[in-house]
Amino acid sequence: MKRVMVTGGAGFLGSHLCERLLKDGCEVLCVDNFFTGRKENIVHLIDNPYFEIIRHDVTFPLYVEVDEIFNLACPASPIHYQFDPVQTLKTSVHGAINMLGLAKRTKAKIFQASTSEVYGDPQPETYWGRVNPIGIRSCYDEGKRCAETLFSDYHRQHGLKIKIARIFNTYGPRMNVNDGRVVSNFIVQALKGEDITIYGEGEQTRSFCYVDDLIDGFIRLMNTADNVIGPINLGNPNEFTIRQLAERILTLTDSRSRLVFRPLPQDDPQQRQPDITKAKTVLGWQPSIMLDEGLKKTISYFDEFLVGNRAANN
Repeated sequence: MKRVMVTGGAGFLGSHLCERLLKDGCEVLCVDNFFTGRKENIVHLIDNPYFEIIRHDVTFPLYVEVDEIFNLACPASPIHYQFDPVQTLKTSVHGAINMLGLAKRTKAKIFQASTSEVYGDPQPETYWGRVNPIGIRSCYDEGKRCAETLFSDYHRQHGLKIKIARIFNTYGPRMNVNDGRVVSNFIVQALKGEDITIYGEGEQTRSFCYVDDLIDGFIRLMNTADNVIGPINLGNPNEFTIRQLAERILTLTDSRSRLVFRPLPQDDPQQRQPDITKAKTVLGWQPSIMLDEGLKKTISYFDEFLVGNRAANN
């Protein structure tokens, strides 16, 4: 049985990945420091005899025996990664060094969850990026860029088997209710009947990939031949304006919330649409879950979460 470690395993993406790996017959070691990860995301897995959890910060070395490593550890929403930007950068850089060192010792195959933020504006994988190195988002952007450098150098210098995925906007159940991302923000505001906050005019575009589709892309990339290292864009190329997303959520929640507009934050990208040509040709992968279907599942999750919170507070 393959022993697979997932750093950031109690987070939004990590918990779904742990679930999928267990279904695929793997033994799973979940590693998380619970800064943004939540025990509620993995509590349903704890009784599985092939699931193990370790509270650990990847900025410190970890000594375990594994066959594969998925390195997902890092706050991914601006509200969290800007809270402690120095620690965010350490998580990407020191975390990558420590996990690569572990992979080198154990001869494990290792996967890096990178981000579309490395480009500045979305492009094919051949584009080298145009990122502000001193802006308020740079702790995340530059940390991920450096992690890709480290992975590539460990591959060239030490022959490590690496995989790099560049993730675009993803949504679904278990998103953190307070993570500041647009889908969770809009859904929570709509369900509570609060004003829906749109930054700028709402004409900036995003492409939203449902979490199950993304995790399938992870698995396909990890299972490719050793000469396929990436980076490979993973996301949904169907593009919507932020205003269109808000209006869709209002309709699906039957909410009477109003749309209100605020100034656009610094370095907020105008477009996030992945070019997934490489994922289609190399992995045979493309998203299959339409926005409305994914939003309904996500709305249902947040509705139950908010009801549970209200009951707990009464």
